[in-house]
Amino acid sequence: MTIELAWRILTQDIGRTALALAGIFMAILLVFIQLGLFFAVPQGGLLLYDHMRFDLLLVSDQYEYQAQPGAFQLTRLIAARNSPDVVKATPLYFGFVKWKSGEDGLWPDLFVIGFDPASAVLTPASINADLGVLSRPDTILVDNATRPIFGPIEAGRVVDIADRREAIGGQYVLGTGFMGLGVALLSEANFARLLPHRGLAMPNLGAIQLKPGVDPSGAAADLQKLTGPGTTIFTRPKLDAYEAGYWTTRTSVGLIFGSGLLISIVVGIMVIYQIVSTQIGRQLPQFATLKAIGYSDRALAGTVTAMSLIIAVAGFWPALAAAALIYDEIRQRTLLPMTLSIGHAALVLTASLAMAVVSALLAADGLRRADPADVF
Repeated sequence: MTIELAWRILTQDIGRTALALAGIFMAILLVFIQLGLFFAVPQGGLLLYDHMRFDLLLVSDQYEYQAQPGAFQLTRLIAARNSPDVVKATPLYFGFVKWKSGEDGLWPDLFVIGFDPASAVLTPASINADLGVLSRPDTILVDNATRPIFGPIEAGRVVDIADRREAIGGQYVLGTGFMGLGVALLSEANFARLLPHRGLAMPNLGAIQLKPGVDPSGAAADLQKLTGPGTTIFTRPKLDAYEAGYWTTRTSVGLIFGSGLLISIVVGIMVIYQIVSTQIGRQLPQFATLKAIGYSDRALAGTVTAMSLIIAVAGFWPALAAAALIYDEIRQRTLLPMTLSIGHAALVLTASLAMAVVSALLAADGLRRADPADVF
């Protein structure tokens, strides 16, 4: 009876209900966008790690985030490599260099990653297919998401990087994340030639692969003792939690998107509340009649809640379709890894239903205080 009554109230004036659905649609779409941006930030920070082979990650105790990890002595990684629990320990080297072959004479910063191609520490097939290319002297692979400011990045082009002539050996598909406007991969030897002041004695990351069956948490504690002070060893879950916490609570980007998400939920509650309140105001004589003939306040609140839930669910599906299109557009224009997963959709649906219930309770409060004698 409650759902049937709510449905009849909403369908009595299709035009007004359509306008209400438009408002709900915009409110839910706003939640979709803010949620997508909020989750895209830590995903961008984890982009490289999600495409690396490791069970444990050795970093400096000055580690801040992926693009500013600090550096540690290679001997620390060698000590970890000699552990009986370890199969492989691969150093990775980060650096920024000037790309002097940019468009319009610009010299953008290029983020470079040096590693041993034989280690196969990176998982993308587009990288592993060109590992032999990386072994050539003065040759790099460029991320296909590198911005147009760098100019053409087709294979065979020779560019001026940090006063050295480097040949582009090809492109790979991964994404630049928050590492910079352009990212390139190169072998350890080429990294040392390109950044002679860095050398290879101070890597930035150590990707550690354990033997099958070894507990990562226990191995991390043992290796921490071997590597000594000045280093930190992350398991994958701890690394994910650290990066997510960093990007969502310690950066302005995360705080802005987090605040935007909260504001979008508050706006959604206000929109639904206004719509339901308007419906109650227009149908007040009918509600008063129901109250006069014996309907309880709880029954009327249930009807109002059913109205809110119906319009929230009805507005969710077009918002979902619109969000898919907007996510794709944002991903192409900003390169943020915005993905509309089933989990994200479920979160927004849950938030929409919660907004509907809260709005209904707020709107029904005035109805409970209404006296049928005053209405008539």
